[in-house]
Amino acid sequence: MQTKSKNKTRPSSDAKKLCKDKGVRRPERNISQQLNFEKLISKLSADLINLPFDQIGKKIDDGLKLMVESLDIDRSLLHEFSEDKQILRLSHFYIRPGIKKPTSIITSKDQPYLTEIILRGEFIGFERIDDLPQSAKLEKKYLKQQGVKSALAIPLIVGSKPVGVLTFTTVYHQVSWPNELIQRLKLVSEIFANAMDRKQKEQVLQNAFSEIKNLEQRLQQENIYLRKEIELKNSYSEIIGTSNPIKKVLGQVEQVAGTESTVLILGETGTGKELLARAIHRQSSRSNRTMVKVNCAALPATLIEGELFGREKGAYTGALSKEVGRFELADGSTIFLDEISELPLELQSKLLRVTQDGQFERLGSPRTISVDLRIIAATNRDLFQMVRDNKFREDLYYRLNVFPITMPSLRERADDMPALVWTFVKEFENTMAKRIESISRKSMQSLQHYPWPGNIRELRNVVEQAMIICRGKTLHIRTPDFQESIKSVDLKLEDVVRNHIVQVLENSGWRVKGKNGAAELLGIKPTTLYSKISRMGIKRPEK
Repeated sequence: MQTKSKNKTRPSSDAKKLCKDKGVRRPERNISQQLNFEKLISKLSADLINLPFDQIGKKIDDGLKLMVESLDIDRSLLHEFSEDKQILRLSHFYIRPGIKKPTSIITSKDQPYLTEIILRGEFIGFERIDDLPQSAKLEKKYLKQQGVKSALAIPLIVGSKPVGVLTFTTVYHQVSWPNELIQRLKLVSEIFANAMDRKQKEQVLQNAFSEIKNLEQRLQQENIYLRKEIELKNSYSEIIGTSNPIKKVLGQVEQVAGTESTVLILGETGTGKELLARAIHRQSSRSNRTMVKVNCAALPATLIEGELFGREKGAYTGALSKEVGRFELADGSTIFLDEISELPLELQSKLLRVTQDGQFERLGSPRTISVDLRIIAATNRDLFQMVRDNKFREDLYYRLNVFPITMPSLRERADDMPALVWTFVKEFENTMAKRIESISRKSMQSLQHYPWPGNIRELRNVVEQAMIICRGKTLHIRTPDFQESIKSVDLKLEDVVRNHIVQVLENSGWRVKGKNGAAELLGIKPTTLYSKISRMGIKRPEK
């Protein structure tokens, strides 16, 4: 057996004896062979110096093969240490055909003697397994199982620290390891060690660049999203009102805001469900990040999956670039899923997985993405009835309905009418350069008795119209013509909303989009209005 300290190499007396024994072969190397071997080492060094890091592994494999063929041995192996130096993992190897593949992982517990020698920066070589000391009994057992006859193990050193081991073994015959050969193989180990160190460092650098690129892309997406959010016309900066229904809702916000629980906000259209979601987010531990909003009704069914979960370049025709989805964008923050009832059934299973495990895949990618986010959903429809009608998944409903909050309609908070009206008046005073000192008593009473199917959004539109035509200091506000619905006390809310939409469509000449279109008058997006028109079966009368 031979061991080599950091400073000295000397074959043991047993090794000298073994070289004379029958059946033990000492590699004979003439001058020509030595020159060829020197050229091989020089070529390996030259090839690995400027090689791109992603090609280094293949070149090391080729080098191990050349070592086996040049030395006329059977196997060459390269193991790398784990971070804690307790495990050696096989990363590169070459074995002659017909020879057993080596074990992929070696632990310090399984081979303590070998690990100790290598960690000291020393090599170990033997012609016979029995040359190993008694303390290497586990190594002897392992080597016999592998069919090894002779072996040489040289540590891979980077700086002054062992990072792995380069091993040469024979299976069909025994060989000795001359000192001059060991010195040359030490050069090979240094070449491989430096190449692996460069590969690892460049890989870390490449990963860092990729992470920076991903962060830049995400920041860009967040900036775009934030810019869009800023561009949205914000009707009011906080929830206005002191009525009992509003106090109850705000109390619920205080209860749930500090938790990570999913919140389901219920309420008619225009009641301020998004405003309530923002209030919850602002009081949560995630308030330092932008809340991400998704209007499930405004997104076309063909695009909503990519919008929510993201897509890879080429995921489908027209996908010319990679795009981060809203769920990934909301990682570490809150995502607000408005009009969740409009989410297609086929996507509800994917949403269920996100609510359960926080995991999903981008379109066109098999890689699972994990996110940490809080979900707040909102709807103006009866989700439980939709579950019974098989239009909404029952399991998703119960996942979302953890903490339901019902936003009261404007009809339920007549006491808040003066405060809301004055809030809008002050807003339009600034934009219209007008000064209002009072609101007529008749107007306020009329506002408090009107049913407001469009709720606060509709109220804002009515105040804006009054401000446009006002020429004095007293504001007179005319409520919409809705007498038929007021008289019909048995009319269902769905019918009230439908009648109001029809009335607004008639006033706008059945024009949905554009200036003074029905969508603008109702204070909703054209896509949302189209969805409601289709769902309610509203059709323009024939002339």
